[in-house]
Amino acid sequence: MSPTQIIVIVLVVLAIAALVVAVRTLGRRRALRGRFGPEYDRVVAEQDSRSAAERELRDRERRHAELTLTPLTPQSRARYAAAWEELQVRFVDSPQETVGDADELVTRLIEEQGYPTGDFSDQIAHLSVDHARTLTNYRDAHEIHLRNSRGEASTEELRQAVVHYRALFADLLGEEPVGHRPPEQRHPDTPHDATSR
Repeated sequence: MSPTQIIVIVLVVLAIAALVVAVRTLGRRRALRGRFGPEYDRVVAEQDSRSAAERELRDRERRHAELTLTPLTPQSRARYAAAWEELQVRFVDSPQETVGDADELVTRLIEEQGYPTGDFSDQIAHLSVDHARTLTNYRDAHEIHLRNSRGEASTEELRQAVVHYRALFADLLGEEPVGHRPPEQRHPDTPHDATSR
């Protein structure tokens, strides 16, 4: 074999190896995008590079695989759906308190299913593996909840927080909770019994 033939063979082998690596990388990227949805773009924007973001997402998948998640029983599902309906009804009379209650109810539901609930960013990372499409809602709701605790959230923002919490709540339950409509605001001149549900 001539040196030219050896060089050509080596170049062909290197090109094939590069092509295989590129196809595998694109396949993994596509799988991560499919699994994490908008969370993929968010992590890419937060990290120094796409490869660092993808390492972070694969690490989330690994940590998630170590969890022991427990599906809800039909009784638990019904109990949570009833609690959510009651929470939405209470919003009319006490929106500030209801947002805190919604945060606690979602946290209890997350915990009962086996997700860690200590640190919010860890909680988000674990939830992102199975519930990435509703995490933006959850982040927004939690931010409004924190502003509410400082007395900085308007009633409309509080209503929006409950709507956001409901998105993750429904995703975790696997169904829309009872009381599909967003909580209503009672106008000062509207008597309580005149509000429709």
